[in-house]
Amino acid sequence: MKRLRKLVNVLYHSLYTSRKIQQTDILLLGKLLARQNKQLPILHDLAEAEFKVFSQSGDDGIIQYLIHKIAIPNKIFIEFGVENYVESNTRFLLKNDNWSGLLIDGGQKSIDYIKSDDIYYQHNLEVVQSFITAENINDLITAGGLSGEIGLLSIDIDGNDYWIWKAIQAVQPVIVVVEYNSVLGKERALTVPYKADFIREHAHYSHLYFGASLKALCVLAEEKGYAFVGSNSYGNNAYFVRKEHVGELQVFSAEAGYVKSHFRESRDRKGQLNYLSGDERYACIKGLPVYNVENNVIESL
Repeated sequence: MKRLRKLVNVLYHSLYTSRKIQQTDILLLGKLLARQNKQLPILHDLAEAEFKVFSQSGDDGIIQYLIHKIAIPNKIFIEFGVENYVESNTRFLLKNDNWSGLLIDGGQKSIDYIKSDDIYYQHNLEVVQSFITAENINDLITAGGLSGEIGLLSIDIDGNDYWIWKAIQAVQPVIVVVEYNSVLGKERALTVPYKADFIREHAHYSHLYFGASLKALCVLAEEKGYAFVGSNSYGNNAYFVRKEHVGELQVFSAEAGYVKSHFRESRDRKGQLNYLSGDERYACIKGLPVYNVENNVIESL
């Protein structure tokens, strides 16, 4: 099984980087990898399940692994911050598994693009255009026709991620995928203070001041009745499962499941990429205000 999986991954990446790549080729290979993931044993590291079809990193594979280890009656997803939905955590669920979904994004051009895509008439997909805040998120979800238990929620808005998940009451996802900012470290439960109109590139010139630490998300998960089951290998997405659905899945503390990212996406004061890496990234935003969700106070990073 491992040898076959390795060969399929090599072929997959070869096709993915080819200029002659066709989406049908990628989907066919994705289907093969998804079938393999269905047969995987319980993993100690979610990265072992990774493969990429439409996700930014290997999240398509992780999601396929989880949905075959958990009983999910309502195969419905919600994803925020999808832009034009070409790259996303749920598009493969839509194409491969025929789930239904709700997408929310603030850009009208992105919404128009999605509606012009074949997936919009081929699948049961709702799209809502709105800038997401803690105050409007539940209304946006119910306006999209959803309430109660759903299969998966994916949150990636580069800012108020902690606050938005905290505010959500309209739905109870079985699986939650939330982006975390690994630059904030693993020791402290921190998030950017809530600001309804938070925009990452406006908050600090470096683009590194956003989101929440993994520990902050784990604290919130515990409050909401979720267990942390791991991160992807890129160190940007954390996975949570409602405790009554965890079963034999491995559960981690924030410290044990933290993965340090290697993204070099920082900007200088002129807005140009300056490729800070490692602890240089933290040093760039050190001293900025952060909210400690355990102590409920504003602190300095």
